[in-house]
Amino acid sequence: MKEKLKSFFDRKRVLILGFGREGRSTLEILRQCNCTIGIADQNLEITSDINDYAKYTGDSYLSCLDDYDIIMKTPGIALFDNISEEVKNKITSQTDLLLRFCDNEIIGITGTKGKSTTSSLLFHILQKCGKNAILLGNIGIPPLSEIDNLTDDTIIVCEMSCHQLEYVQASPDVAVLLNIYEEHLDHYTDFYAYKHAKENIYRYLTEDSTLIYSARCNNSEIEQLPCDKISASETDAYDIYVDDDKIHICGIDIAVDDLHTQLAGKHNLYNIAIALACAVEEECDLTQAISTIASFHGLEHRLELVRSVKDVQYINDSISTIPLASIAAIKAFDADTIILGGMDRGISYELLVNYLKSPESPVMSVIALPDSGYRIADMLGDNNDNDNDNEDEGLDEEQKPQVYRVKDLAEAVNLSTRIADHCCVLSPAAASYGFYKNFEERGNHFKELVNKL
Repeated sequence: MKEKLKSFFDRKRVLILGFGREGRSTLEILRQCNCTIGIADQNLEITSDINDYAKYTGDSYLSCLDDYDIIMKTPGIALFDNISEEVKNKITSQTDLLLRFCDNEIIGITGTKGKSTTSSLLFHILQKCGKNAILLGNIGIPPLSEIDNLTDDTIIVCEMSCHQLEYVQASPDVAVLLNIYEEHLDHYTDFYAYKHAKENIYRYLTEDSTLIYSARCNNSEIEQLPCDKISASETDAYDIYVDDDKIHICGIDIAVDDLHTQLAGKHNLYNIAIALACAVEEECDLTQAISTIASFHGLEHRLELVRSVKDVQYINDSISTIPLASIAAIKAFDADTIILGGMDRGISYELLVNYLKSPESPVMSVIALPDSGYRIADMLGDNNDNDNDNEDEGLDEEQKPQVYRVKDLAEAVNLSTRIADHCCVLSPAAASYGFYKNFEERGNHFKELVNKL
């Protein structure tokens, strides 16, 4: 693969667009190629190791796009429609080049929710079943950073975000589309642009490929693909689906009790079913694959039990950035208290608000953080009027849930100690940006606050 990359970049003018973790990884690859290198990042930190390259920073950092033959875009750069078709045709990425030039078996997994858990679980299963597997991509490892460690039998599990898929021109050998919900509207012109980026995972599949996809995402384009197709659903009977006590994988029924999983929630049974289906595609013994699930502990910031304080469980679900994720978190733990809110990207909260108001919801208290949490509070009716001294008073059914506005996460956790009955979950249904660097920083702060109680 390295020789293919060298040929691709040979004597080209190559711009690294975005100079974070993946951008620095790209630089290491380009240094081994015969090419002219430029680096563009609005907040570029000038260090001695990049002195020899053209650098573009500040508000005009995109002004150089016409000057390069190849643009290696990193996932964090949002271009919207501010570039010409000519420039778009020059854009590629590490994900794109991995898919185009790597001869190894690649399983690509995307979805609005569940992709990190499913990717990590599949990697765990493959390793425990004796396969030579590697985990790359949106999980935090740049897709091309491990090419020196690949052998002929290496199976690549690659978690793929919408940003990584936006400009790809190839698909993985096994493509997994878990779901698509409204998300990342701060990065795209509208939901359809976001959806189109996600759907790139299957657009280039061939007759030798396999697509495992949510039945809700079915369309005429999928129906016309030449690949093998496996439909999936969290509830309804398709090739893969989940019911109350079994998961069903292409005619094979597996009792939930036999999984011994540490992952909470029905949505995670769906993720498990998808991971097992992928493992079967890679010729793993199903009985052995099922046995490995018990030793998978889940991922940090994803329905993570922090600790119990005076019989109240505190759950860190900071990864939650959409309403459906928060609903899943509530159901997984029968939570009576939820902390909601963060960066307001203008997504719809109608589904979440309707659920919180419904008899089905166990939530009695909503702690609302700025900015989106305040919008949710407005939609709920904000019956508390910011008076946190009346938490012990009985609630009329019409008042459910009780809403409390707080200024920050510290105040939210402090308040929870007085109002939570058995479970308080941080599941913000919002991005962390503007308040925290990322969801990890937000989750770590929550855990720090809880551990001080």
